[in-house]
Amino acid sequence: MAIYEVYSHPQLVRYRTSICSKATVFLIAVLALTYIPPLLVAYRSQGFWVKRSTYEEQPNVRFQYQVLLIALNSTSGSYVAWSTYQQFNSLVGERLRIPLVSAREEDSNQDGKMDKLNFRLELPLLSTENIYGVQLILTFSYQLYRMSTFVMQSMAFIQYSSPLPGAQLYINGDLRLQQRQPLGHQGLDTTYNISVINGSSPYASSYDLTNIISSYQERNVSTVLNNPSPIWLVGKGASDPFVVNAVIRYPVETISYPPGFWEMIKFGWIQYVSVLLIFLWVFERVKIFVFQNQVLTTVQSPPTAFFKQHQS
Repeated sequence: MAIYEVYSHPQLVRYRTSICSKATVFLIAVLALTYIPPLLVAYRSQGFWVKRSTYEEQPNVRFQYQVLLIALNSTSGSYVAWSTYQQFNSLVGERLRIPLVSAREEDSNQDGKMDKLNFRLELPLLSTENIYGVQLILTFSYQLYRMSTFVMQSMAFIQYSSPLPGAQLYINGDLRLQQRQPLGHQGLDTTYNISVINGSSPYASSYDLTNIISSYQERNVSTVLNNPSPIWLVGKGASDPFVVNAVIRYPVETISYPPGFWEMIKFGWIQYVSVLLIFLWVFERVKIFVFQNQVLTTVQSPPTAFFKQHQS
């Protein structure tokens, strides 16, 4: 007749000793070697604390209908200009040209956030004028909400020139976020919620592109028109306006930020426990060997059933 195991249970063996004994010193040393080295291993492996993390978010971007245009109408530096700032238009004087402007933002995926801007500007010119280059600033309101609430006024700068007189400049690019420092993980940040151009200033220096770009580049967080892929079309008729046709997309951004306290603890705990389990397994085997073989003298209690011990 075949014999098979029908049931099994562990036996609990207790090992007793005095406080001042080699066994006590050994146990304290084992505990220290079990719990402290995993902490050191996790820390030295460059992965214990997360100093910077990232997340993805679709920014809430809206065109502010603020425009500054300077168009070179000769290779010698002469220009015509226009903007939505009355003070700038007054300073331009006879170089002012009033264009026909249309702008339409689209929410392609119907998520409540705009995905791109279709911008068109038709600049009227005299029959003797030709356009050889364009410098254009468009301003935007840029907002993020997923972690911290970040609000700023930003811009897209478009610049192109050609040795040939043009009829149209076509631009198709992405308005991308540039970070020199991580954003906060919570709270409200309105540090850069200020106008890119001081439209109320009567001074010409406030509208100088060098000053505008220089001040804007001092920001730690800004936007830039990425991969604009400019196309310069020639063949303009004498009475035709010069056209700027731009498609600017608002893509999903990868935002960097310093993690909060609980996120750091969660990541650190995972690193620590993953190493600790190995040390627990190893030193448990060491303790079993030492006490079962009486390497250190202890008083051994008779074995009792493990489940009875817990019932009592």
